[in-house]
Amino acid sequence: MSTPFWGNLGLRAISMALDGLSVRQRVTANNIANIDTPGYKTQRVSFESQLRRALRGSDDGLTLFKTDTDHLSGSADEPTAFVQTTHQPNDLRNDANNVDIDLEMTTLAETTLRYQALAQLAGSKFASLRSIVRDSR
Repeated sequence: MSTPFWGNLGLRAISMALDGLSVRQRVTANNIANIDTPGYKTQRVSFESQLRRALRGSDDGLTLFKTDTDHLSGSADEPTAFVQTTHQPNDLRNDANNVDIDLEMTTLAETTLRYQALAQLAGSKFASLRSIVRDSR
């Protein structure tokens, strides 16, 4: 193998997508929890376009630079490097809360399905690698 184990683009993509979907699930759950909070504005997580750029190797501001050798290193592979949370400004109710429970439940279900599918894909990739290691003994 000429590339490191996590250098596999497929595994990196799955890992980054799972991180982004995890953040989306937490933000959506937070939106649902604040359905009765006056003035609360819905938040959204958008990571797909940043994920595509990161996987293509485009570093549109995703790389971190160290200005001191004592700084911790960071990379675009970290989920917070490509996840953007935005507030949605439109008000649906008189109390200035704009949480739409139908939209939030749909987003939660879709996110859960995507996460499960990617987790199964990751599991099958690891099973294939385990089989290769077992067969090479």
